[in-house]
Amino acid sequence: MTDESRTNPWSEATVRVRYAETDKAGVVYHANYLVWFEVGRVELCRDHGFNYRDMEAEEDALLPVTEVRARYRAPARYDDEILIRTRLIELRSRSVTFGYEVRRVGDGLLLAEGETHHIVISGNGRARTFPDRYARFLKSGRRE
Repeated sequence: MTDESRTNPWSEATVRVRYAETDKAGVVYHANYLVWFEVGRVELCRDHGFNYRDMEAEEDALLPVTEVRARYRAPARYDDEILIRTRLIELRSRSVTFGYEVRRVGDGLLLAEGETHHIVISGNGRARTFPDRYARFLKSGRRE
């Protein structure tokens, strides 16, 4: 984690664990945290003044995940309310990295943390630069 990432604001979203997200032991299945990371990314974009869907349509810029890291610390269970915290870790000309914390709302317990790394591509799959307008939104740390 860079020093710069520590100054970037957290964006927050909440979800409630659905029964279908748990395994036979009643614990959230590990892959669901990756879905929650995506929920966090989408909300972070909104908090910074833009809609990810608009960036895809207006700039032909997609952000596929190329690397993911997740560390599971404690289990989430059915009907827990979950807080997903997301922030920008690093923005480069052709890539972006986000950091995450997943906490239980009731007691603030850290359930998981992680990062996703994304490259920027066009709809035809070719690498491209991060659109300037949207990069400015992310760098500004602004919230609407």
